[in-house]
Amino acid sequence: MPRRSDPDRAPNQVDVARAAGVSTQTVSRVVSGHPNVRPETAQRVLAAVEAVGYRVHAAAASLASGRSRTIGVITISSAQYSTSAIVLGVEAVAADEGYAVTSAGVTQHAGPAAFVAAFDRLERQGAEGIVILAPVGFLSEALGTRTERTPTVGHRQTDGDGTGALIDQRAIARAATEHLLDLGHRTVWHVSGDEFWQESSLRRDEWEAVLRERGITPPPVIPGDWSPESGYRAGRTIAAIPDVTAVFVSSDEMAFGVIRALHEAGRTVPDDVSVVSVDDIALAAYATPALTTVRQPFEEVGRATAIQVIDLIEKREPRILPTLRPELIVRASTAPPAHA
Repeated sequence: MPRRSDPDRAPNQVDVARAAGVSTQTVSRVVSGHPNVRPETAQRVLAAVEAVGYRVHAAAASLASGRSRTIGVITISSAQYSTSAIVLGVEAVAADEGYAVTSAGVTQHAGPAAFVAAFDRLERQGAEGIVILAPVGFLSEALGTRTERTPTVGHRQTDGDGTGALIDQRAIARAATEHLLDLGHRTVWHVSGDEFWQESSLRRDEWEAVLRERGITPPPVIPGDWSPESGYRAGRTIAAIPDVTAVFVSSDEMAFGVIRALHEAGRTVPDDVSVVSVDDIALAAYATPALTTVRQPFEEVGRATAIQVIDLIEKREPRILPTLRPELIVRASTAPPAHA
């Protein structure tokens, strides 16, 4: 297919039309996503677009088609690695499908009104579909009929109807707890995540279930809020209990705080206390000691969520995506207890 002859001029729709052997009106319809174009014609035009190096002006295409081709993402404003990694997955799929991504953040522990306001703001900005990266229980009721007029997919953490990406949070807690018990520890303590999140209660419940299956009475839960500071506070509590030899911490970032507090108290990891956490963020492998952790496939979650919301927007047959399985990564922060 011939390329444009003048290298100093930006290619335009006339160049594309000439290369594809169609009218400029047909080119305009194809690049704006107009449905009334024969598939073979559309393919020829798209091949010509690539061949001549034409770049579609997003704003012009939006005006021509009446569509924004934008996905809105609602996140909880925080420095958590998981949120940014999931958004990267959303953005990757959106780019492949010709969509832009715009975000709206709400504060930690925000109530229903904040999520509704964020949803409405994204709708006003022209979002054709919305991804909610906040597994909190009140959202379905709070949003009401909004999710009927605007395709919506949640970052799910619980068993459900297949809408949204699902990570098996119970499997995370089971893998972590069983790993410590199988090393020979008599019990496992637990530093929980923020109770605002459903994943915290799911992990806590499964940790407790595993202990009871082994005939062990669960010790008291030590609360956290995902931050290293809360992990540090939990670590000071753990350091004051001589019998503790194993701890399941609900995030890597909290585990950093736990290990720091134990070190300051003169208790070494893993010789005195084994620590297993969740996420496998980039720093986990470089901590001292390197963290044993349960890896969550965050970017896969983002990709799966974006696929589902785009399927809804395009009125395709929705794909029921499989549950994403976590993976235990064994490193240096866990070992058999000294008494073994």
